[in-house]
Amino acid sequence: MGHDLVIRNAHLVDGSGDAGRVADVAVDGDTISAVEPGGTLGSATRIIDADGLLLTPGFVDTHTHYDAQATWDPYVTPSGWHGVTTVMMGNCGVGFAPSAPDQHEWLIEMMESVEDIPGTALSAGLQWGWVSYPEYLDALDHLPRVMDIGSQIGHCPLRVFVMGERGAANEPATDADIVEMARLTEEALLAGAFGFSTSRTPIHRTKNGDLIPGTVADERELLGIAAAIKRVGRGLFQFAPEHAVVPVAEWPWMRKVAALTGQPVSVNLNQPDQAPDVWREVLQLLDEAHADGLPIVAQVAGRSIGILYCLQGSIHPLLFHPAYQEIAALPLHERLSALAEPERRRRIIEDVPDDGGFFQKAVLNNLGRIWCVDDANIDYEPAADVSVAAEAARRGVPAMQLLLDQLTSLDGNGMVYAPFFNYSYGDLSFTEAVTRHPHTRMGLSDGGAHCGAICDGGMPTFMLTHWTRDRTRGPKLPLEYVVHRQTSQTAALYGIADRGVVAPGMRADLNLIDYSRLGFDAPRMAYDLPANGRRLVQKARGYVGTWVAGVQTVDHDEFTGAFPGRLLRAGR
Repeated sequence: MGHDLVIRNAHLVDGSGDAGRVADVAVDGDTISAVEPGGTLGSATRIIDADGLLLTPGFVDTHTHYDAQATWDPYVTPSGWHGVTTVMMGNCGVGFAPSAPDQHEWLIEMMESVEDIPGTALSAGLQWGWVSYPEYLDALDHLPRVMDIGSQIGHCPLRVFVMGERGAANEPATDADIVEMARLTEEALLAGAFGFSTSRTPIHRTKNGDLIPGTVADERELLGIAAAIKRVGRGLFQFAPEHAVVPVAEWPWMRKVAALTGQPVSVNLNQPDQAPDVWREVLQLLDEAHADGLPIVAQVAGRSIGILYCLQGSIHPLLFHPAYQEIAALPLHERLSALAEPERRRRIIEDVPDDGGFFQKAVLNNLGRIWCVDDANIDYEPAADVSVAAEAARRGVPAMQLLLDQLTSLDGNGMVYAPFFNYSYGDLSFTEAVTRHPHTRMGLSDGGAHCGAICDGGMPTFMLTHWTRDRTRGPKLPLEYVVHRQTSQTAALYGIADRGVVAPGMRADLNLIDYSRLGFDAPRMAYDLPANGRRLVQKARGYVGTWVAGVQTVDHDEFTGAFPGRLLRAGR
């Protein structure tokens, strides 16, 4: 009897980390039923000749912020464009459950402030219909979507739900508060949450500029909540730290949480300019933790983390100049006309604002760390000698003139890039080092977040194009290793054992890729969120097919309209 599907003569990189090989892969129902040498599998209802194409497992992205978007967007984009077949939400302590009705607006404002998701889009898109975290999962469970999603309970909504204004104000939790937060965390885990997340970084602030709830929670509170993970016997503890102080301020309690629960503790690891070498100490601490049997991992990005500045974005350098502020509220086409006025151009290019040195420090002093975006495949490892400052010097024009001309190009859609994490050395050598380390895990794509400034949801595609094929400023990484990093390794981190490897009996989540053609469309600002909310988007090209549970969801970079995805519930 024939198979439902046979993908024949593909270059199979199966997610295990083993060397790629030419193979045939058969799918029956939602399961991979056979993997054999190329050209050996027989009849099937559908046969795809994949000669010259790359076949991988579907990508598992562990760090996204689709907590709201997943309630209205069945395509879960941008991740759905980039070969992702499973996402994990509820990271960095933010989310929307549990939540009382009078807390909805506060949670929306917090998410807008922390993750740069338009509040108007959240207000229009969220239909709520839940109070408890289990009810939130039930709401997600009834919606069709293109991929599987999993979720974690966030410290922010949990703390505010239990403590009210005291929780929002970061007052110390009482013993009774901690008991109740732990009870609700246990309830969430038993309902299917994959873990608990919190934030301890001063970068994450509310609309009013206050630290988000939980940022300064003491060890007593953190261990009290972690006790729920111990009682349930599963669940990851994820958090965003202040990177410079991780070895001193965070590591002691992290070890205690890992020892108490026996479950993974995942800390975000980036390279801040003010402490560019602290990561070396963190890697050493990771080695020591694993030698002691403590399952602590560091979650790392695949590239520098920075801002794509554009006139329609949340922030860009011209915003700090009075000559731009005078016209900032105008519609884009009127702004472009105003920016073309000779006197306004002269002021922006030549005048340094009388603002106590802020513009000088924030903009002019950083033009050597800003690069023009001139290609759809953005160069996230640019050299200093092609920065805005260097290129302007080469052309013999003021750097502000080049910046202004770039931002107003392409009918106001021109962009420049400025990294703020992971680029202290002027290249991606930090990222290469941490990516190679055995106790780090791939993450931090932030799919669904930072809509007006960052477009990192396509990081799974970038990992293939840059690190395995196109890199010129350092060693490449093996294709097999990079695929392993974002398939079986990320699935295993959350205990999702049925996917991540192309092998008989595993779930048929697959990507068929034209590897030589794999790349990106140009980034652009779209107004496709609810209430015409804006977001930076960048689609992929080169995905010949993506399958979720044996159903094809993408065909030559376009969605098929099939929605085989489901809500994943941990422990079920």
